[in-house]
Amino acid sequence: MAENKIANPAPLGLAAFALTTFVLSFYNAGILPVEGEAVVFSLALFYGGLAQFMAGMWEFKTGNTFGATAFTSYGAWWMFFALLQYSLKLGWITLGESAAVSMGLVLVAWGIFTFYMWLATFNLNRALWLVFLTLWITFFLLALGDLVAPKFGTMGGYMGIICALIAWYTSAAEVINSTANKAVLPLGEKDIAA
Repeated sequence: MAENKIANPAPLGLAAFALTTFVLSFYNAGILPVEGEAVVFSLALFYGGLAQFMAGMWEFKTGNTFGATAFTSYGAWWMFFALLQYSLKLGWITLGESAAVSMGLVLVAWGIFTFYMWLATFNLNRALWLVFLTLWITFFLLALGDLVAPKFGTMGGYMGIICALIAWYTSAAEVINSTANKAVLPLGEKDIAA
């Protein structure tokens, strides 16, 4: 019986993460007016959320513990974000005066998770190392924006744009290298711990 082979799900997960992060980060950075931020919610639910979550499930099939944990977790993050925003906008829930502190706590928790995922990337390529480095910094800056001063949240928005661009590059490199059947775009395959 022929073995069922699945495609590498990482480029999909990275692309879904990158695109959704890129769009939201323009609002976090204050580049675009907050009134348009609602455009992110459906994007977060379906592309950043569902598509990335599915990429995580397919990573389980490939035996990639890192990819399965990362894509499933960040896909769930985007679905949480979308549901929270819809719930707030529709008045299903209210956070009142605790909104900033509550969201700050969530962002700190995601920063902690992302930090230890970044530590795991020391055994992977440099492109992923950079994605996770800029992502944990983004989460902590956004948390500081909620807990300390809004200027940190603005900085987190700009760092999120940088993170998204690196994730897009990594996704593109994996797709292009796969279709060319050779390394066209470098990912920094050397052991960065050396």
